[in-house]
Amino acid sequence: MAMMINTNIAAMNAQRNLSATSSAMGKTLEKLSSGLRINRAADDAAGLVISEKMRSQIKGMQQGLRNAQNGVSMLQTGEGALNEVHTILGRVRELAVQAGNSTLSAADRNAIGEEMLALRSEIDNIATRTRFNGQNLLNGSLAVTLDSATSTADTVTYANGGSTTSVASIDVGDAKAGQTYTLTNAGAVLTLTQDDGAGYVRTETFTVQDMTASTTQAVAFEQLGVTVNLSHDAVAATHTGANLATALNTTTVVTTGSGNATFRVGSEVGDDISLAFTDMRSSALGNASKLDTLIADNQAVSTTTKADTLLAAVDAAIDNVSTFRAKVGARQNQLEAATNSLGASIENLSASESRIRDADIAELSSQMITKQIIQQAGVSVLAQANSAPQAVLKLLG
Repeated sequence: MAMMINTNIAAMNAQRNLSATSSAMGKTLEKLSSGLRINRAADDAAGLVISEKMRSQIKGMQQGLRNAQNGVSMLQTGEGALNEVHTILGRVRELAVQAGNSTLSAADRNAIGEEMLALRSEIDNIATRTRFNGQNLLNGSLAVTLDSATSTADTVTYANGGSTTSVASIDVGDAKAGQTYTLTNAGAVLTLTQDDGAGYVRTETFTVQDMTASTTQAVAFEQLGVTVNLSHDAVAATHTGANLATALNTTTVVTTGSGNATFRVGSEVGDDISLAFTDMRSSALGNASKLDTLIADNQAVSTTTKADTLLAAVDAAIDNVSTFRAKVGARQNQLEAATNSLGASIENLSASESRIRDADIAELSSQMITKQIIQQAGVSVLAQANSAPQAVLKLLG
């Protein structure tokens, strides 16, 4: 066997292996100390990309969960105030029934009118001061309304066979404020398009059905929050869905207002739950006659006729509040369901991200012990390899 001193191949080999072992040992210690299997892209490039997407989605869902919880608090604030409005309306109705009795004197009716006036004023006070984080909930500021001056779809009529079908009303309570929605058709299929002008376009379709005498039809674009209500008159004639859709072609629905309350309960655009907070002031409650008009002074029930008129308006007002409270309750249940769903999604997605990103401590501990033994052996072998050329001195001696 040749013996050389200039190039110690054995030492070089031992040093190379020891260096590789030390590097692997360092990575193992890094994973153990951080608790992560992937600390940099070089550890697992594909795994890093997947786990980072999951991380961002999890954070978005966690914020969506907090949004939903805040939304529940907001709805509970409004619903609590409406409960008191219901109580007040119940008392006003009781007084209206009392005023329908002819045994009362003029002074009695004035006294009843004074109490009604105070109660009506308190309804307005509740609607004005009910706020959540500075936002008024019951004065109609968190709502979307139809801009009748600009919209063209609300005046559409279709006449044929001596009968007419017209747009009775358009409900935009769940739509976005300050938007222009355009209707187009292909046969009976009607398409509603929303273009916010910033490159975000949403469309939804609805197949219009045929209509006959004295029928109604709700052309509902549920995702966009717009419903066009059609009404056929009493004349016996059939209007086809294609003709009705053609009559609405190129017309527009324009919305105004500050916008509905919208709760982002997910990590993506469109993961929203919205609610229009209806105006609950006395000027908006009642039937054709509103409470602020009927209870303008203490003469609201000065006659039994006035009492009867007021009773009908109060009944309508109670229905107004009940309908809105039902919507609030439905949205609260929806938000709570979203909260439960988000919690489960966050848990499952976190588990998936953990399997990709987190380190298996038991496995790494075993690897560390193995590498420690190999490292110690490598150091020993390197020492032996470094001392091997010294044997040449014996030959020279």
